[in-house]
Amino acid sequence: MNSVKIIRQNGGIPASLPGEDHITGLLFYLATLPTAVSGVTDGFSTTERIRPVSTIERAEELGITANHTSWEIRLVHYHLSEIFRVNPGIILYLAIYPKPSGGNYSFVEIKTLQRYTSGRIRQVGVWLGDKVADASLVTTLQGVADALDNEEMPLSLLLAPKVTSPVASLATNLAGGGKSRVSLVIAQDGEGRGAELYSHADNKVAKSSVSALGTFLGILSKAPVNQSIGWVEQYPLGLALPAFGDGTLLRSLDPGVLDALDKARYIFAVTYPALGDCYVSDSHTLDEPTSDYNAIERVRTMDKAVRGVRKYMTLKLGGSVHIDKDTGKLQDYTVKYLEGVASRALEEMERAEELSGYRAYINPEQNVLSSSEVEVVIREVPTGVLRSFKVKIGYTTKL
Repeated sequence: MNSVKIIRQNGGIPASLPGEDHITGLLFYLATLPTAVSGVTDGFSTTERIRPVSTIERAEELGITANHTSWEIRLVHYHLSEIFRVNPGIILYLAIYPKPSGGNYSFVEIKTLQRYTSGRIRQVGVWLGDKVADASLVTTLQGVADALDNEEMPLSLLLAPKVTSPVASLATNLAGGGKSRVSLVIAQDGEGRGAELYSHADNKVAKSSVSALGTFLGILSKAPVNQSIGWVEQYPLGLALPAFGDGTLLRSLDPGVLDALDKARYIFAVTYPALGDCYVSDSHTLDEPTSDYNAIERVRTMDKAVRGVRKYMTLKLGGSVHIDKDTGKLQDYTVKYLEGVASRALEEMERAEELSGYRAYINPEQNVLSSSEVEVVIREVPTGVLRSFKVKIGYTTKL
């Protein structure tokens, strides 16, 4: 019989998450730029290398497709599809730049990307699957992140470098003091599209690591700032078969090798015998294990606090403060008021369970009439992360 079949579709009105913690950048250095489909006038070009991408359909309008003739563009599509699979509410800015001459990366493009968004980006993924990470590369990345922090635009960086075989021989000297804004992702999917891209004939010579960067970046953008991306219950990866960037399967490695990689502060995919799926091994930064900023969630939490405190206190610049006429020092009510201003963002974070507690203190003995400066001391108590349990179990004759 004749009929009209109507199929309701979804996803035409992209909805983003509240707040700005999910605002993310993704950076590629490629030889190929995608060409937007006919009718799309805001595609990539040699002069326009950054574009907001809200959905995988938008990416495909920009010419980033799963069946593109270029292996590089298919790679970008794969990572974007993973990001939107994990976190469809993300606000994402995609940047595609040419490879630098001589392979000397300054990563100035990260600054360009962050400034493009007026400093709104909280985390950036950098795909560098055709270049092995070394100490110089990591130091350069950290320097760029430090410079942006000094410009009041802090962010965290996930670097996906080329992983060479054997995995057990990966460099163990990349971590060190002060490298708190860089994390190294060496995971890859051992089946599905990730594995297909890695083993494709177009990648036969270069053997670039495909990486699971998009998956990890999607989880990072979705997690509240205080939560570890290694939270098993909350953040399964959804990879078909956990592997490393050289194609080595997780299940083929001895536990001792995995422990060494973890101690070297790499991030990869792991499994637990009692559970299905696979998960993030941990949330390491490349800072020292004893640093306050040894985990991504510690850095993101402090960054959010710093952004919030700065926002509220900047409003008070140029304002008047009241002085006790007998002592020449700050009035008590002025001290309390300014402590409240300094605490406002932290109070919001505590209500959101992103902080365990905080205190802002202003010494009333400061001579503001001479200095025009008020020093505020803030202390925060972060939330904790359960990285291990010790369970004692045994029989008894009675309870």
